Amino acid sequence: MDQHAVDVESQPLAFQSRWTANSDPTALPFPRDNPPFALTAVDWHQLSITDDQFTPHTWENVHHLISTGQLDELKRWPSFLKAYLAWTAHIKAKYDSATQYILQQRLFWEPLNATGSFKFELANETPFADPADYRIIKNDWTYAVTEGISHIVVWSKKPLPVDEVGALTQEGRRIVEDFVKREFRDKAGEEVEGTKVQWFKNTTILQSVRALEHIHVLTRDVDEEVLRQWMN
Repeated sequence: MDQHAVDVESQPLAFQSRWTANSDPTALPFPRDNPPFALTAVDWHQLSITDDQFTPHTWENVHHLISTGQLDELKRWPSFLKAYLAWTAHIKAKYDSATQYILQQRLFWEPLNATGSFKFELANETPFADPADYRIIKNDWTYAVTEGISHIVVWSKKPLPVDEVGALTQEGRRIVEDFVKREFRDKAGEEVEGTKVQWFKNTTILQSVRALEHIHVLTRDVDEEVLRQWMN
């Protein structure tokens, strides 16, 4: 298919609407013995309950999980997890991977190589130094958070400096901190750090899309116009 044509049937919203409206809490979008990717005990528990039985993450809880390195405890709504699993199976069949879908339908970037960690033509060798080298978009598969919190993903053409497990080095953290302050904290009008903006980067083992560099940013009670400007 034309990589710039909008693939309506593969958009996450269609899957989210279908599973949010599903009244059967025991329904699964896959054979129980053949999920589209390996599921943890936490995932299976999520799949066994309804949205009404789940308590979403508060801003304070998100801060605790990020600051203590418990990123694997961030959870989606049960209905969203089911939708994500159904979408993942669909995307793998149609695009071979979520990475290809994101490249073709969300970022519209053309890599210079076909395999491994993708490389791109860069306007600047420093990550986040030039807007042409990154893109800010809404996370299609946000975690379950309380009202007023927005989950954003920043995709970068240039990889960040990381260690052997994919955790940011001191230099990598400095680059991200400077970018987050410049792009998010200042524009959100944050007076006390952490009250309006939090961010994290998953280590490799927790990443669902490993071939494309990205960080997660969560904002709280930020004006809708500011959100639109970020994700324009």
